[in-house]
Amino acid sequence: MLSPEEKKEIDKELKTLPYKRAACIGAMKTVQKYRGWLDREGLHDVADYLEMSPHELDSVASFYNLIFQYPVGRHVILVCDSISCWVEGYTGIMKHLQEKLQIKPGETTSDGKFTLLTIPCLGMCDKAPAMIIGKESYGPLTNEKIDEIIDKLKNE
Repeated sequence: MLSPEEKKEIDKELKTLPYKRAACIGAMKTVQKYRGWLDREGLHDVADYLEMSPHELDSVASFYNLIFQYPVGRHVILVCDSISCWVEGYTGIMKHLQEKLQIKPGETTSDGKFTLLTIPCLGMCDKAPAMIIGKESYGPLTNEKIDEIIDKLKNE
């Protein structure tokens, strides 16, 4: 069941839309905000609430790469792997992140603080190589800048 808070946020969005299905991404993001990720139960809850089949909703969730259908860390690190970032040093940056966090892309640190993911484009080509953590964007990245960012977040 959706929580009262989840329903309230979804209902607020529904008021601005012509039909329920149009709220599917926002509704999934709302559930993810409260639960940390969109588990099977959450997907079914949203589908029921929006009068969609779970299969229809799952097809949207699996296409949208910011809907996490598995547990993620407190801080999700999205590293851009576009051509601009590759040219500007993506390989070295990714290697440094993996060594610093002791995880590979798609994994979460043992303390549950960080999940490392790649993303095709962040729209930050002028700041390549770049990454986003939460609502904060960072770039151009250096190993030193990464160390500073990660060390700060580890202490939160």
